[in-house]
Order: sequence, then structure tokens, then C-alpha cells
Amino acid sequence: MVSLIIGRKGTGKTKHLIEEVNAARDASIGNVICVEKGNKLRYDIKLTVRLVSAEEFSISGYDAYYGFLAGMCADDSDITDILCDGTLKIGGPIGPEFLEFFRKVSKLAEATDTKFVFTISADESELPAEIFDFCKKI
Repeated sequence: MVSLIIGRKGTGKTKHLIEEVNAARDASIGNVICVEKGNKLRYDIKLTVRLVSAEEFSISGYDAYYGFLAGMCADDSDITDILCDGTLKIGGPIGPEFLEFFRKVSKLAEATDTKFVFTISADESELPAEIFDFCKKI
């Protein structure tokens, strides 16, 4: 399952994501991962959540982002949840690659039984309507 937290900058997306991360950690019997652009969330999420900075691994663009997420799932079959902040900062602007990224992540989620949550700094009206065929808004 792929879930999206959508809203403009300053609308509380990151705060909502932090709540989702900590709730996932409480509910999971496996591993929970939080991916962000830098390291600003380290004091807000539980210590047992693995915090990963996309910057540290030079992840930029949707192809690299997908490969990074797929590699984590391939390496650790105990991952139950991957929650990601700053999707547009890591992947790039909304366009064809954006939609294809989420199409592939949806398939990855099914194949690995992993829940994904992404924050997107945009209005819902700016997103391709097709994205809601395989992602849900929370």
C-alpha cells in the first residue's frame, strides 16, 4: 500500500509523517525506515526507527530514488514500513517520472508487503488524477 500526505509547505505534512512513523514503530513487529533529504527528524522519531538521509547516499531523481527503496526492500525482508519526507526534493518535479515512480513503488509495496508513506509539497489539484488509482491520500 502506498499512502500520500499532500499539502503545500507549512501545512503540517512533516508533523503528520512523524506521527505516522512513530505509530508504525509501535505497531510493527519488523523494521521501520524513515527516509528524508537531510537529518532534521532525528530528534522527533523513535530511536528504533532507522533514519536514512537520501543526501548521504547522493540520491537524486526518481529512478535513483526507486532503486534506493527497492534495494532496501531487497536487502531486508523484515521491513514493514518505509516513510519518506520531501519526495519532490529528492525525486524532482511533478511530471511523467513522478507518476511512473509511484506506479513502480505501488508494485514494490505489493511484492514485498511493505507499507509506504510519502509527503508531497503540492496541492492535490496539481497531482495527476491517475496517481489515486494506486495511491491513497491520508
